[in-house]
Amino acid sequence: MQIGIILAVLAVAALANGQLPLGRECDERACRLPRCRCSSTDIPGGLLPRDTPQFVSLTFDDAVNGINIFTYREIVYGRRNSNGCPAGTTFYVNHEYTNYQLVNELYNNGYEIALHSLTHRTPQTFWANASVEEMMQEFADQRLQMSHFGLIPAEQMKGIRLPFLQMSGNTSFQMMARAGFVYDHSWPTTSYTNPGLWPYTLDYASKHDCIVPPCPTASVPGVWVFPMIAWSDLHGTPCAMVDTCYFTPALDDEDGWYNMILANFERHYRGNRAPFGFYIHEWYLAINPAVKRALIRFLDLVNNLNDTFMVNGHEIIEWVQNPIPVHEYARRPCRRFSRTPCRPTSCGPLRAEHNGLDYWMQVCNTCPRVYPWIGNPLGR
Repeated sequence: MQIGIILAVLAVAALANGQLPLGRECDERACRLPRCRCSSTDIPGGLLPRDTPQFVSLTFDDAVNGINIFTYREIVYGRRNSNGCPAGTTFYVNHEYTNYQLVNELYNNGYEIALHSLTHRTPQTFWANASVEEMMQEFADQRLQMSHFGLIPAEQMKGIRLPFLQMSGNTSFQMMARAGFVYDHSWPTTSYTNPGLWPYTLDYASKHDCIVPPCPTASVPGVWVFPMIAWSDLHGTPCAMVDTCYFTPALDDEDGWYNMILANFERHYRGNRAPFGFYIHEWYLAINPAVKRALIRFLDLVNNLNDTFMVNGHEIIEWVQNPIPVHEYARRPCRRFSRTPCRPTSCGPLRAEHNGLDYWMQVCNTCPRVYPWIGNPLGR
């Protein structure tokens, strides 16, 4: 155990010096919870499947605005799990066109606000080749921006998702270690779906298959990977985001969609109970009401199962760090958080220096001088 601690300290020092030690084969004797976990399909804590909580992770990507908030209110507001605790959802938010008053509303209703980059810029190759400093501007500066305009406590923004699920090799994880982010939720797996790959740290080399290269090769101690376990569509083709599944039931076939959702869920539930993800963009539900109704039916089922819990992403990481059996988990006190009051302010038109356009912003703070963007996240 002492050797593992020494190696972790050396790895952190190397990261601080800009050097990236290559990840070695994981040593399970040295890599121990809560700080370290090897990449594995093994259930944390050595629990049996029947003793393991089945977590459901519902996530939405992109801007939060006055249109999609109605879908969020309809689908997730007011939900509770079978233990009486509020159900969770994680929103991976990018900056452009986001209404920060509505982000504040989501946070104050108990949902997790995570980061999806400041610019969400194209081309996709930018993210594959981005430097650590560029990643700091996209995510560390966005956390500052989100905290300022949405009054979201900075320490509550723990997770990130890279645009287009485009991996950046070691770079994004090096940024996370420097900026103090807890977990990344960008990395799909199609090889480890049955049984599913549980969250793990990057202290050691990963067995995770690389779907959208480049993927990390370095040791980045303490940074968590939350794998996006792919679904199987009707022809068995894998898809990480629900709205990218190709062979699906007809878009007006509610029962067909419900059955496809349930089939993917049951692969987790009847297997090693790795977290089940429903990863989607709101627009897909908005234009396909039958898919939305199927999702609502599925969430109703989840909220009534005694061993299944719809939770925020960071809660899943916290359980993996300190795994307890489902009967103990169900009796735990519900999570608590402090709401932050919003002083609604409408700002605009604000000239954007990067493209010359005018924007309007809804914020919980004073108005910026110009439209906030990369290198000037507060618009000063």
